Amino acid sequence: MGQDEFDDIKPDFDVEADEDDSPEAGKSDVDLTAGTFPAVTKRFETTPHEFFADPNYYKATLANEGDIAKRVHGLLQKYFAATDPKDRSVFRPQIISAYWEFLRSVAAKSTGKLPEAKKFLLRFGILHPKLLNSEAKGFFSKLIVDNELNQPIYYVDEWLRAIGTGAINPSTTDEVQVANSNKQVKLRQLLEKAHGKLDGSRTLLKAKSQERIGLEQSLKTYLEVVMEHNPLDDFEGALMCYTDAQKKAFNEVQEIIRNMLKTDRELNTLIKDFRQAEEDVETLRDKQDEDEGEGKVVDLQALNTEFDTVRQTVKMTVGRQGNHFPILTSEYFRSGPNDVAFRENIITLLAKIESIDKEVFCRYYRNQLNRIVPYVVLLPCYGDTGVCWEPFDKHNRATSRGRIFVPMYPKNLYIALLSAVADLRWQVAKEKASFYWMEEGLTGNYYQWFVAQKLKGDVKDYFIEDYILWMTKEAEGIQKLDKEVRGAFWRHMPFTQEVKEKLKTRSFVYQELYQRDLNRQMSDGY
Repeated sequence: MGQDEFDDIKPDFDVEADEDDSPEAGKSDVDLTAGTFPAVTKRFETTPHEFFADPNYYKATLANEGDIAKRVHGLLQKYFAATDPKDRSVFRPQIISAYWEFLRSVAAKSTGKLPEAKKFLLRFGILHPKLLNSEAKGFFSKLIVDNELNQPIYYVDEWLRAIGTGAINPSTTDEVQVANSNKQVKLRQLLEKAHGKLDGSRTLLKAKSQERIGLEQSLKTYLEVVMEHNPLDDFEGALMCYTDAQKKAFNEVQEIIRNMLKTDRELNTLIKDFRQAEEDVETLRDKQDEDEGEGKVVDLQALNTEFDTVRQTVKMTVGRQGNHFPILTSEYFRSGPNDVAFRENIITLLAKIESIDKEVFCRYYRNQLNRIVPYVVLLPCYGDTGVCWEPFDKHNRATSRGRIFVPMYPKNLYIALLSAVADLRWQVAKEKASFYWMEEGLTGNYYQWFVAQKLKGDVKDYFIEDYILWMTKEAEGIQKLDKEVRGAFWRHMPFTQEVKEKLKTRSFVYQELYQRDLNRQMSDGY
């Protein structure tokens, strides 16, 4: 794209924006009953939209953003007019700085009804369609705009909207909590915590009910054994005495009945806890509805802080040596369709990861394993590494979602996503082990090996690299990890049974690990 493309444009910086005074909050509840991701049967729209063909697209992105939009426009004119690479290297950091300030201005309006141009600016980094070739524009015009599969995967415009309207709590930062200055957000946090207690109570209640059903089935089985008698030889109408096995069954029946009564008492307590949790949620919902009836409040401070989080995660995913140019252009856009992190691609890859690492999105709460898919925020940048910002909401450790950020235009999307998932894996395990993270569980086992090997650097970085090998090589029977690391991963991050069955036939190494599983199951120590 040449200088004339920008010289010919006379942006109207004061076009009246289309505002929406009643933003609709997005869904953030966790469905603990969902066991898998939905199948992606539609990846693209059959009829492409025409937004990028609008000759006023660029003008619309700059409208109503004041002096910073004029500065961005002016810098782009100079950048594309420069023929000397040294001159471009001077304008490049100026564009990056001005663009992020401009984007902050756009983000502040994300809780309202954004014009399509501004939405795609936040979502994909598309400032000007002419910066893309026809193939790239055709690709983006076919992407599905709405979250039709209702998964917790967000483009940046959707994410900022959810944060600003209070549908999702702001990401944790080291700064003073912005929620303390906003009544609605504080109420949202209390409601989130109450939901966590309710979901946890529901899970425990179901588990305890199933436990009692199991005991009743065992009782029924033993009673059938006790009530089965053979006829007495040569004496019609008389039956044999209880056998030794039946007499032994009496002791088992007594033990089962004691356990049934104990379980029933525990079930009664859990029912009371569940009813109380229901009342707490209902009370907070009524309070929230009452406050919203007085008028919805957009937390601009939370929105601004979350924008800083987005920018920080962009820097983290790109890295020091990466391409920090924030605008999508054909000059830098090299990702193929399968390596662009659009929503449907991410769902497909998350399902693939879960088909290998069966407990990757699971967390224990009171000895119950809950499947909780994290929020996935898609960043319009050229990074190659995904990151986990937080493993769960500190206000609700029971059922809240973690947060991972994934670059949209990496060289290899699967590796970028795996790095974010590995980061999540590490942080969840570390939080679970708490003060003993260097001694117990997954992190403890790995840290002890790390120290024994006298390795230098961040132990988490080594773990992420090894997790990627675990998922891409070891899952295919290609031995790339140290024996101790492989054993720890097999124990604490087990493959699905299907993968294990495949691997045990590939090598004695995996056969031995598989046999250890069987031994642990037989000793009830697994």
